[in-house]
Amino acid sequence: MAVLRIERDTRGIVTLTLDRPGARNALSGELVARLTETLETIAADAGVRAVILTGSNGVFCAGADIGEMRAAGDASPERNEADSRRFATMLERLERQPQPTVAVVNGAAFGGAIGLIAACDIALAASSARFALSEVRLGLIPAMISPYVIRAIGHRHARRWFLTGEAMDAQTALRIGLVHEVAEDASLGAAAAELVEALLAGGPAAQSEIKRLIRHATGRTDTGDEAMLAETARWIARIRAGTEGKEGLTAFLERRKPGWIRGE
Repeated sequence: MAVLRIERDTRGIVTLTLDRPGARNALSGELVARLTETLETIAADAGVRAVILTGSNGVFCAGADIGEMRAAGDASPERNEADSRRFATMLERLERQPQPTVAVVNGAAFGGAIGLIAACDIALAASSARFALSEVRLGLIPAMISPYVIRAIGHRHARRWFLTGEAMDAQTALRIGLVHEVAEDASLGAAAAELVEALLAGGPAAQSEIKRLIRHATGRTDTGDEAMLAETARWIARIRAGTEGKEGLTAFLERRKPGWIRGE
């Protein structure tokens, strides 16, 4: 069964739909690889004008696949870090896509899904969408997504939402800068279509150069980005292999509270 649906219209708009409905579109290794490969192929296609990223069955993405995260924590340090790097590489590919990218958040978005949203150029959300940087509640840290999320919402908001893991509604996500626009659920498709029309009015070469310009103007370099990618991959690999990370992931899979939550 396909984990990523790919649709392309006559204007060159490619829609990528995360499609693991039984797992709430969680980012398995297979889905990460498929998404990375597809983005690489699209990047070289001059006929593609924009990329839309969304989820199936009224869910955007539940974040990383918890079972696979737990297995990676038990694996050798080399395999654990390699698994982390694949996810980090996918995020970097998404952010550096030459075409404009639009996240259409049609439902719940947790953990690593927030990284997908922040790595896209533009984000629209349904009014019913809910968001959470929930890693801390699993004894983990939002390592690989942190550069993208902090650039989107700023250091101050990151401190609050990273440290608490609380859920937020779409209006809060709009207020802190995680998304650009919120539409009623029934109007989300129309809002996305209106945005696509605005993108199609711009020159494709100019849009690609604008994305490069923004990276340059904010002081980012290929060397610096690669160093950050490697460091954050090592960081999450270390944390999820630790005692607290293993306990948090195991507790989630066993549907119980982790050991650091004392009895009420």
